[in-house]
Amino acid sequence: MSTLLVMPTSAREDYLKAVYFLTRRGAKRATTTGISKHLGVRKPSVTAMLKRLSEEGFVDYSPRQGVRLSEAGRVATMRVIRRHRLVELFLVEILGLDWSEVHDEAEVLEHHLSDRLVAAIDRVLGHPTEDPHGHPIPTDDASLERRELEALALIPTGARGTVRELRIEEAARLQRWKQLGLVPGARVAMTARQDLEDVMHIDVDGRVIVTGSEGVEGVFVELLK
Repeated sequence: MSTLLVMPTSAREDYLKAVYFLTRRGAKRATTTGISKHLGVRKPSVTAMLKRLSEEGFVDYSPRQGVRLSEAGRVATMRVIRRHRLVELFLVEILGLDWSEVHDEAEVLEHHLSDRLVAAIDRVLGHPTEDPHGHPIPTDDASLERRELEALALIPTGARGTVRELRIEEAARLQRWKQLGLVPGARVAMTARQDLEDVMHIDVDGRVIVTGSEGVEGVFVELLK
């Protein structure tokens, strides 16, 4: 029996999530190289797992064209993302952990919760629609709210909006954003920017911060129409 056949379910879920997040950024298919970098595993291991997931019907995989999720793969991915985001919120709201520390904990727990426990967490939290970082929580039927969001670093001078999602897991960065008020729900406005110098002045709920694009990379906003 090969090692591949006894690989735990959590490994498969991690691969499915990697395909989802890589293709969410605009690419129609994820590449072996992209998945290898995303997960920190060797390319031969990626190829072996993608072949396995293809045989099981979770992905559409071609060595030359890359990989994308099948409908079964999409549903499976939404289920694990739902568990992850509910766990993050539970750790913050019920157990009192800091929002910058819960991602890694949720990465472990997301693979080991029964549907019954997930339903109980959802009920205790009042059936929330967002996690602590503003990401929408997939519903029990694997649907996910679609949003039109813009990267804060790219909005033009004069644009205004509301912070909706923080697409980064780095604890130090999240802690810094919390200090600056760059949290989901914050009102922001680009008051000035000098693109050549990569300097921008951003009003965050009445407080102006000065930063470069790297300082707000991962902050996504819903612009006011």
